[in-house]
Amino acid sequence: MKRFCLLVSWLFFVFSGNTQALQQKIDKAVKLLQADAQMKHAMMSLYVVETKTGEPVYALNEETGLAPASTQKIFTSVASFELLGANFRYKTELLHDGTIKYDTLKGNLIIKGSGDPTFGSWRYASTKQEVIKNIVLAVLQKASIRYIDGDIVIEDNKFNYQPLPGGWVWDDIGNYYGAGAWVLNWNENQYDLLLKPGNAEGQDVQITGTKPLMEGVELINLLKTGARGSGDNGYIYMTPYAASGFVTGTVPAGEKEFILSGSMPDPPFQFGKFIQRCLKENNILQSGNVLTKISNTRPAAATLLETIESPPLDSINYWFLQKSINLYGEALLKTIADQKTNEGSTERGVAQLKIFWQQNGIDSASLNIIDGSGLSPQNRVTTKSLVKALQFAATRSWYNDFFNALPLYNGIKMKSGTIGGSKAFAGYQSRDGVDYTFAIILNNFDTGGGSIVPKIYKVLDVLK
Repeated sequence: MKRFCLLVSWLFFVFSGNTQALQQKIDKAVKLLQADAQMKHAMMSLYVVETKTGEPVYALNEETGLAPASTQKIFTSVASFELLGANFRYKTELLHDGTIKYDTLKGNLIIKGSGDPTFGSWRYASTKQEVIKNIVLAVLQKASIRYIDGDIVIEDNKFNYQPLPGGWVWDDIGNYYGAGAWVLNWNENQYDLLLKPGNAEGQDVQITGTKPLMEGVELINLLKTGARGSGDNGYIYMTPYAASGFVTGTVPAGEKEFILSGSMPDPPFQFGKFIQRCLKENNILQSGNVLTKISNTRPAAATLLETIESPPLDSINYWFLQKSINLYGEALLKTIADQKTNEGSTERGVAQLKIFWQQNGIDSASLNIIDGSGLSPQNRVTTKSLVKALQFAATRSWYNDFFNALPLYNGIKMKSGTIGGSKAFAGYQSRDGVDYTFAIILNNFDTGGGSIVPKIYKVLDVLK
């Protein structure tokens, strides 16, 4: 017993000594970063714990709310795993509300979405536009339908009419990363604006088309050619449901083709037009229009033709974190709200997210959030709350799926976040056989002094 007690005491002092040495190394790296000229007017927060025990290793302003940018996606991702399940799948239904006689559908072809953000996405073999087209055509062929005497109707009974969270800025919402979440999303609600710049600075830029084809939308072209090698300085300005917008800024001279990616103002309508074109190309006649309809109930006479399922949620979360897709975060947030309250709105999703995290040890006041992706500059969270969310994930059965979804930066598995004057990282790292969970946020640093990222990496390198 005496030998055992001595061994325990020795191990305690060894581990205490190791922790203290690590604290000192982190503190030295932190002070070096804080002394940098870029940090003169900045605020920094850092929190590090041992993953297994939860014991704090280092804490600096860990209870101060800062703009987290896309590290906020961690709260949405983890909650979706727990509340929806790793095997959860969205379902998009194909229906009709009429009668089929011979080769004619006397009624409407109805597509009912459930918020699937992967519908028509190029990231999965089962969701590509060509696959969706072939499913629709096969369903009509099976039902012997060669003529539709009615409309193509996009039904919406899951999400509210507002696709965007409050607080998103005008400069973002017309561009691909500012795409909102509809009950029926299409091609990640993104389109590419195909451009032909001039050969000299100041010349006009020609719009040569869009991919996929956008119907019923007009863009006023104010783009100019910038200097060679000047990069993408073009912005698209358009609101949800709008039929017109404008594009301005510059794109570099000398490019044979240049692409600006925008957000679709009305994805359900664009999907309906896509189906309408597919029918025409395959000699299936359709007499009506494309209509989007908000309804809380399925038409009484509607007949289900097919159900298209999304990839499972673990696959959705993989791309959500790997590529930081804002649309996925907003769709997951609204889906949580729909599952819990039968109303798929951002506001209810945020409320449910805060309730969930309060029930799992995070003070709701430390999550001053208004969206599911972190795109709003109004969001404020603490590094301690980020670490607690990561610690919670490490205890769950689906943890490996979550861990694998985190990107690898600087040899560390962590989610990054970037928004004007804010840079953040949160994740996991091992050192000398001990696992650590951490979060670091910098706000209001001098962006004119070059990239702050290598300087942050010097702090995180201490955990290697």
